[in-house]
Amino acid sequence: MYPQDTLPFPPTPSASIAGRTMQESEYHQRVTPSRLPDDAPNILVILIDDAGPGLPDTFGGEVRTDTLSRVIGEGIGFNRFHTTAMCSPTRASLLTGRNHHRIGNGQIAELANDWDGYAGEIPKSSALAPEVLKDYGYATSAFGKWHNTPTVETGVTGPFHNWPTNIGFEYFYGFLAGEASQYEPNLVRNTTSVLPPKTPEEGYHLSEDLADDAIDWLRNHQAYNPDKPFFMYWATGCMHGPHHIMKEWADKYAGRFDGGWDEYRELVFQRAKEKGWIPGTAELTERDPRMPAWEDIPEDERAFQARLMEVAAGFAEHADVQAGRLVDEVERMGYGDNTLILYIWGDNGSSGEGQNGTISELIAQSGIPSTVPQQIEALNELGGLDVLGTPKVDNIYHAGWAWAGSTPYKGMKLLASHLGGTRNPMAVRWPAKIEPDATPRPQFVHCTDLVPTIYELLGITPPRTVNGVPQDPIDGSSFAEALMNPEAEETHKTQYFEIMGSRALYHDGWMASAFGPRAPWLAGIPEGIAEWTPDHDTWELYHLAEDWTQAHDLADSHPEKLAQMKELFTIEAAKNSVFPVGGALWVPIYHPEDMIATPYRSWNFTGDLRRMPEPIAPRLGARANRVTIKATIPENPNGVLYALGGAGGGLTCYLDDGYLCYEHNLFIIHRTKIRTTTRLATGDVEIVIDTQPTSTDPRGPLTISLSVNGEELATGTVPISTPGLFSANDCLDIGTCLGGAVAADYADRAPFPFTGEIESVNVTYTS
Repeated sequence: MYPQDTLPFPPTPSASIAGRTMQESEYHQRVTPSRLPDDAPNILVILIDDAGPGLPDTFGGEVRTDTLSRVIGEGIGFNRFHTTAMCSPTRASLLTGRNHHRIGNGQIAELANDWDGYAGEIPKSSALAPEVLKDYGYATSAFGKWHNTPTVETGVTGPFHNWPTNIGFEYFYGFLAGEASQYEPNLVRNTTSVLPPKTPEEGYHLSEDLADDAIDWLRNHQAYNPDKPFFMYWATGCMHGPHHIMKEWADKYAGRFDGGWDEYRELVFQRAKEKGWIPGTAELTERDPRMPAWEDIPEDERAFQARLMEVAAGFAEHADVQAGRLVDEVERMGYGDNTLILYIWGDNGSSGEGQNGTISELIAQSGIPSTVPQQIEALNELGGLDVLGTPKVDNIYHAGWAWAGSTPYKGMKLLASHLGGTRNPMAVRWPAKIEPDATPRPQFVHCTDLVPTIYELLGITPPRTVNGVPQDPIDGSSFAEALMNPEAEETHKTQYFEIMGSRALYHDGWMASAFGPRAPWLAGIPEGIAEWTPDHDTWELYHLAEDWTQAHDLADSHPEKLAQMKELFTIEAAKNSVFPVGGALWVPIYHPEDMIATPYRSWNFTGDLRRMPEPIAPRLGARANRVTIKATIPENPNGVLYALGGAGGGLTCYLDDGYLCYEHNLFIIHRTKIRTTTRLATGDVEIVIDTQPTSTDPRGPLTISLSVNGEELATGTVPISTPGLFSANDCLDIGTCLGGAVAADYADRAPFPFTGEIESVNVTYTS
């Protein structure tokens, strides 16, 4: 078997001949042979999150993206690059070269279930490209959003076999979840939980931190491994919600979006044509009738909706600037000429998960009813529009802006059926090999194509076994020739798409599409979805070779072609473990009780528990439970006993000048506050916080009781709680609040550590 068929390579044998004595021996220093071509490039992959093609000014949008423009101006662009319509699936496919269902990533890890296509774990039979490149001699690193580790494995004790540093990356700094506060993220370095290096008040922002750390890694790499090429994956959490950015960045866009999303789409569409990014024959698609027009937005709500977009734009520009710092450092270190940079603008289309526009993004996904006036009223209590983008809120824009950000297409994130969810720009620069060309490359390219392209450029044969595990075939097709030749033949002829029942099939210039059971911008569970079956969906047919934007449905006029495409989708779905179609809906729609969680019903914590990810922490706001705290109360006691969640939503128990306090923060729009009327005495105490649902509705109400040494001191009622999570990246902390400040009353004192001593905390589900 040839060496490249199996990885890792065997150890290099000694070049010396050992005799009985050193005098009788022959010594030669062993030299490990190079496995790479002499001109093997460094590789830098930059991936932006939840961003559509209608945002960057590079392609006609309003968001200033100088770095993206620089990379494409000094290289080439692909205007038919495609993703999966969802983050974890795209990332898994991008790094393995396999289709997302084949590798168990039919949806995000938090919604994993037992079907193979939706299991939420990349199998060892599909090794990541960095694992292979590392064995061939690359230094590998990853920064930012990961979101490809099973949720139950993201705690500080692991297990670590699915963490980045155990599946190919020698170094990782970032967050494991699908999103993070940009001011108070739950970070890990390699396999260690770490706190941000400074506070928001000291100027911390996650995108800047990720650039700082990546630059430090590059400098260390040059110092310690100057003879090795590097592979760096830099995946900022921007533009995923929450949209967090400093005021001065948002203010750059003041007034720029006052005309609304309908006007914005018209403007961007014309500019994209003028720039040559889309063909002159392309047509601007119409707004879905279920999506409100800008003129439907009440006058007194438009400033709120426009400011949400200003914040998002500032957030996006800021991330592009941080990517620029990386590119600058690559140049400064002398790597620029032989570094292959792939800058991918979006792992899916822009996100409509903010639905009607919100100050706390998970409220809609949690099924909590709210209105825009409620959001504005709560915002005004915090300080008004200028609070948007700050640590006090977890804002994300109206889905109308997501639709506009995906101009000129119909779709957005979570719609695998239409190009707004799956077509993202990719810029490529490699001065040593690629001649700059202002005309976009026209070939159909998919995220599975990156890995085989890299392998072809390096002369690597995809290994048959890695670490003893036989490997699955790679699904992607190399676009290496298209990098050098704009007229190269299109190699990726057929590709299926499917996310949560929304699906499509591309084949040789045609696309068949089925919208699926839900519009991602509509709140709540669609009526009748429990009876939904893919057999009842209406399919559309588009000839993309002549219809760039899916503007003309040909299903009625070409029934035979549509039947052929549907049959081909069925074949591809069967090959790639897509069945059952819509399998990703099993947990969020049909069986929310099966949401990934630990199997425990009781926990014993000490007073120094820090950063336990909420998905694997006790569900203190969603289950009947009793928290028992044994503590020593000092004179004038203050500080947090425990906090779950963050500023955008959560619950907490704390002492304020000796008074025992409890606050339930329902996504900022409603706060339940309970406070004892007497101060706690000094000395050893047993504090009990009892939570009991008073109905079968998983959203509450909840009765809360605060007791000290067996005496009930205060009670209260939480009218509505969340059946799911308060946050996607925040945590449970004991004795402090290291993430976003859950309680408004101690926000200015955060992290507000407890001034006494906590001996133990027991949490027990009581039903």
